[in-house]
Amino acid sequence: MIALAPLGAIGRAILGLLAAIGQVALFALSALRHVATPPFYLRETAQQFLTIGWLSLPVVGLTALFTGGALALQIYAGGARFNAEAVVPQIVAIGITRELGPVLGGLMVAGRVAAAIAAEIGTMRVTEQIDALRTLSTHPMKYLTAPRLIAATLSLPFLVAVGDAIGIFGGYLVSTSRLGFNEAAYLANTTDFLETWDITSGLLKGAAFGFIVALMGCYHGMNSGRGARGVGRATTQAVVSASILILAANYLLTEAFFSA
Repeated sequence: MIALAPLGAIGRAILGLLAAIGQVALFALSALRHVATPPFYLRETAQQFLTIGWLSLPVVGLTALFTGGALALQIYAGGARFNAEAVVPQIVAIGITRELGPVLGGLMVAGRVAAAIAAEIGTMRVTEQIDALRTLSTHPMKYLTAPRLIAATLSLPFLVAVGDAIGIFGGYLVSTSRLGFNEAAYLANTTDFLETWDITSGLLKGAAFGFIVALMGCYHGMNSGRGARGVGRATTQAVVSASILILAANYLLTEAFFSA
């Protein structure tokens, strides 16, 4: 019996994980149904566009700027070993638009937005404001979850697009000021090398990551425990789960987009 105890613990952990996946899937299906059916709370949705999109722009922009600059330095240092320093503009552009722009943007927004959503909704749950919404014949999924899903899913591609531009600009600044690249040649190499699909794939990833961020924030907020400790735990779980799902989804989307 003692020897079977570790197997029992592993089995319980796996069953708990599968139960959590099922709960999240059902929550996501319910949220999508409320997104697609009236009534629509346009004022709340517009407020979430401001909170999730516009107010996330500084952190996404600064992250992209420094990432682009650091990427240029690393590629130049690595390329110098093989006399391939000239590939810096091309690799910075494709690295930012395909991977680093959407992934880092998603992770930054997850840290900011998923935590805020989980804390806000969790506090509403603790203070029984969600029960008050039901008393007023307002479905909490319709009023709280749907606007956040819509705003995050549509805002992230715009944030990714801005982050891509700023990240490439960061690589341009470092390359021309520190690494001796010609300004016109750097820009020409960047624009000639990039393809439409490189940019589009990153924007599609951004939309998927935005959905994940809002979904995890709302799910953990709606299911938070009672008291300050329960809200704090829900906030932490929202950020962690959103970050892990973003990285997993990034691999799956990359496999789907570029496996050929």
